[in-house]
Amino acid sequence: MTHRPLLVLVHGTRFDTREWAGYAELVPEADLLPVDLPGHGTRAGRPYSTDAAVAIIEQAVGQAEPGRPVVLAGHSLGGYVSAAYAHRHPDDLAGLVLIGAAADPSRHPRLTRLYTGFAGLLPRVGADRMSRFANSVMRRLGTSADDLPDATGYAVTPDAWAAVVAEARADQLTDVTCPIYLVAGQFDQLGIDLRTYARYCRDPRVRVIRRASHLAPLTHREQVADVLREAVLAAAAR
Repeated sequence: MTHRPLLVLVHGTRFDTREWAGYAELVPEADLLPVDLPGHGTRAGRPYSTDAAVAIIEQAVGQAEPGRPVVLAGHSLGGYVSAAYAHRHPDDLAGLVLIGAAADPSRHPRLTRLYTGFAGLLPRVGADRMSRFANSVMRRLGTSADDLPDATGYAVTPDAWAAVVAEARADQLTDVTCPIYLVAGQFDQLGIDLRTYARYCRDPRVRVIRRASHLAPLTHREQVADVLREAVLAAAAR
């Protein structure tokens, strides 16, 4: 048996496990297990649903032997899925890290329309053309060309964000017993409700990454890794 923490990592929309490249070296205190969500990476072509996404996390968390602490961390869409997992399994984690996933859709109809409207454009504009546009924006925000995703994940983007809008709520975290790290870039539009989310957490730990956008895991790896290390070390101490 090992008490070395297992760190399960869940990527954001359009990305896949490659989003977490380099993090194994930045968080050496844990064994990292990145997973692909439905319709992304190794699971390209599979339909998206919250149940299917949570089942993937259940399988990953289940790889830890009894007594081994598990920290679950997700970015953007992956953060919302991680919150959904924690809502269903409130006592199973030693730490939960939500990165760019602290905007409650029920509180922001304009932001909700922006995301659903973007997803609605996809059938008309086409995934490849939309991918080129989105990647050009990400490059301007500081994302390396090597980190830019292809168009694969766009096939499930409408269903994925429809699920977030319909299901994600700050009060999902009310019964989660582990420390919850609420992380957002200083300019992250999906960090708008950090304080609201914190009020619903039993043990909230708010971390804002200076000069970062929603793409902090890609543009500010060391700062994001610092939070992950904090969560891992706290989990090991527990």
